[in-house]
Amino acid sequence: MTSGDTTGGVDPILLEIVEGTLASVEREVETAIARTARSPMIRDAHDFRAGIHDRRLRKLTGRSYSALVQPIARDFPLDTMRPGDVFFHNDVYLSEGGIGHLPDLCVTVPVFHGGEVVAFVQAFGHHDDIGGAVPGSMPSHARSAFEEGLMVPPIKLWDRGVPNEAALRIMTRNSRMPDSLAGDLDAECSACLMGARRLGELFDRYGRAAVETCFDAIIGKTTETFRRELLAKIPDGTYVWEDYAEHDGVDPPRLHTQRITLTVDNTAPVPLVIDFTGTSPQAKGPINHAGDYADGVFLKKWLAPILRNLADSPERAAELDVNEGVVPLIEMRFPEKGTLLTPVFPAPTNARTFVILRLLGVLAGVLAKATGGRMPADQETIRYTGVYGDDDRGPYLMREVLGGGSGGRYYADGEDTIHVVPDSRNIPAEFAEARWPFLVERLGLAADSGGPGLHRGGLGYDKHIRMLRDAHYMSIADRSILSCWGVNGGRAGSPFRVDIDGVEMDGLVDGHPVHKGQVIRIRTTGGGGWGDPFDRDPSAVAADVRDGKVTLTGARDDYGVILIVADADAEVDAAATAELRNRLRADRGPAPFFDRGPGYPRLSGGRSGADVDQTY
Repeated sequence: MTSGDTTGGVDPILLEIVEGTLASVEREVETAIARTARSPMIRDAHDFRAGIHDRRLRKLTGRSYSALVQPIARDFPLDTMRPGDVFFHNDVYLSEGGIGHLPDLCVTVPVFHGGEVVAFVQAFGHHDDIGGAVPGSMPSHARSAFEEGLMVPPIKLWDRGVPNEAALRIMTRNSRMPDSLAGDLDAECSACLMGARRLGELFDRYGRAAVETCFDAIIGKTTETFRRELLAKIPDGTYVWEDYAEHDGVDPPRLHTQRITLTVDNTAPVPLVIDFTGTSPQAKGPINHAGDYADGVFLKKWLAPILRNLADSPERAAELDVNEGVVPLIEMRFPEKGTLLTPVFPAPTNARTFVILRLLGVLAGVLAKATGGRMPADQETIRYTGVYGDDDRGPYLMREVLGGGSGGRYYADGEDTIHVVPDSRNIPAEFAEARWPFLVERLGLAADSGGPGLHRGGLGYDKHIRMLRDAHYMSIADRSILSCWGVNGGRAGSPFRVDIDGVEMDGLVDGHPVHKGQVIRIRTTGGGGWGDPFDRDPSAVAADVRDGKVTLTGARDDYGVILIVADADAEVDAAATAELRNRLRADRGPAPFFDRGPGYPRLSGGRSGADVDQTY
């Protein structure tokens, strides 16, 4: 084996074939689900994932995160499994950390070769409704998991190709959308069974020993690539940072802390230690995440994509998969039971996105301190909004997972209106208007929402919905007070905002009445800015104004750029801009390394920043 070879002497051609087959099977499973599912959340918004794991429960594919096979193997020994079996679970506390809230339903199918289990194909997705106190099974004011819907521990949903009709009937009976739930489950089970057949053909063609050797090589390559290309760029030392969820739906808004102490030792067998000590006690409301199971293996794979920002180029970062190979590089240390990351059953969890999304930003902030600001600024690219009610066809539920702007980067602006789930999308206006009783009067970019910076934060959505019937509005959203932070002199982005005919909504709403003719105006978060906005090229600011991304007022106040507007064009007044920027710099003083935005003082007792924001 040559120096730097991580394949263990595996035939490189066979390795390429196996890697390509895994990727192809994963995409084929997802395509089949998207084409045959019934709910808009699965079929249209694409809020689901597929994954392939080996018999050692290691994730082999790396395009996206997925759930875990550990709870299935824990409750059903591999030697008792048979071809045609399909396993199911959604119980947060019995998922080993792989399921975050009850609407995420997970199906797992074993792959067989020579009568033995050799791999698993799995899919999990966010389903319309699994029961509970409110439509959509995400009660924002829940105090207990029992209010959130039907909890199903790992069960055998299909036995040797025969569906368990009794279990399916129980689940659909508990759902307000039984037809959608039944159709989605059928799509996911059938797609995973198809994927298992495809993967079985790979073993038949090349033999178990050769294929499993390739699995080892795929995982080993990821381990060595991350260690050599990414972790080596983090200076050894200990770094601390924290960020916050702002409300839990029960108590008044306050700072719910998620803290990371990162210890880096590139000479150690496990070079990264992530310690969550200092994280706040578990919340009364549903923002908890049960992450302290299976040594935190789900969170390791969830957080590892942040490390890709250390790659030599964005193109190289896009090439790096996050599979089980990242797990040996990270040790996780959890605080005692009873915190946001170590909740005790039956603490509610349906809005756990507030915590796990924030952890991505906390790790990015820690690494920004370690690397002199080379990480992107913050983003909050997921929140649930929707309406429900009755129309001529009966009860309906429209729920959309809208994205937002990503953070500015050291080499480029952030991206506009992105979603943290790969391949996810907003629901097309034409489809929405044909299915539900409202009109989409606007769907565009929210001007000035991106955090000002040398590299601007990405913009959020600006969406206006006019109701044609009386209904109820719902929302599960954070960053309605706090903002996505800016870094290295960049400023924070704009927070999440919703108003209904001028009445501003909270981020957590279960069923606010909306009357026929009223307009729901949704403005999602902008990403934080990177670098001093007074260093941004004035011509780039002018281009943003021409594109409608920045207003004339924003250009002047946020960037110190004076523009002359004539004939629908905007040109820079160079002399006035230089004068204004000099004055604004003097008034401001040195730009802070982190900018948390104007909402932070409201919840922190008037402080502009946290003690951990200091970089020295």
